Amino acid sequence: MRTTEQSSNFENLDTMSTLDLLEGINSEDRMVPEAVSKAVPQIAALVDGIVPRMARGGRVFYLGAGTSGRLGIVDASEIPPTYGVFNAFIGLIAGGDRAIRTAVENAEDDFDGAWKDMEPYHLTKDDVIVGIAASGTTPYVIGALRRARSEGMLTGCITCNAGAPVAAEAEIPIVVVVGPEFVTGSTRMKAGTAQKLVLNMISTSCMIKLGHVKGNKMVDMQLSNKKLVDRGTRMIMGETDIADYETAKALLLKYGQVRAAVDAYLKGEK
Repeated sequence: MRTTEQSSNFENLDTMSTLDLLEGINSEDRMVPEAVSKAVPQIAALVDGIVPRMARGGRVFYLGAGTSGRLGIVDASEIPPTYGVFNAFIGLIAGGDRAIRTAVENAEDDFDGAWKDMEPYHLTKDDVIVGIAASGTTPYVIGALRRARSEGMLTGCITCNAGAPVAAEAEIPIVVVVGPEFVTGSTRMKAGTAQKLVLNMISTSCMIKLGHVKGNKMVDMQLSNKKLVDRGTRMIMGETDIADYETAKALLLKYGQVRAAVDAYLKGEK
């Protein structure tokens, strides 16, 4: 039996108090970072494969069904506002955008579905395919990885079962075994948390290595709300000798980006 389908370590959940339920969930969740830590070498290998390809214009496609697909979409959608990079990470879910909110029956069982979903993007050999499947058995993911690998593309996967079929299809498999779920089989819990952590690590490391972070600051972030304008203004004050908040803010709004504003100021273009 797959680890993700094994019976919970806790019995009689329906008779437990609220406090006992929450403490039980929390105790299980604490196992996740340790499980992820064991996969760091594989995560590093995937990042080191992605970065040079992305530098040449390649993209990363996250593919999944259900929770796994939604997590890929969440991670990909955060890249443009955070790093000012568009279409570098693309999340696709079995069943299309409708499946983000509503389950689409049998969509994940379409072996050729993900490849068809990627065809409009005109794939190249610099693109990277990352399949996300907690169970490791999703045909939608397996089919795309097999086809992509046969086309000479770099492939990776994130799964939570050792020996999962999806791992056999990926050049760089990332296997994070978190054990049984608190609610038996509910992989949106520990498995989902593990997948989210790995996705954070992949995309963040790639963006840093590609120069979208200076020191520890998001210098290419988009100014999409007041909070980010304030953050950008304070970043400019920290990177220059500008002590006046309004002056720094005006500079930021003029150039539209922390990096561009700081570069312009340091060149004397005030």
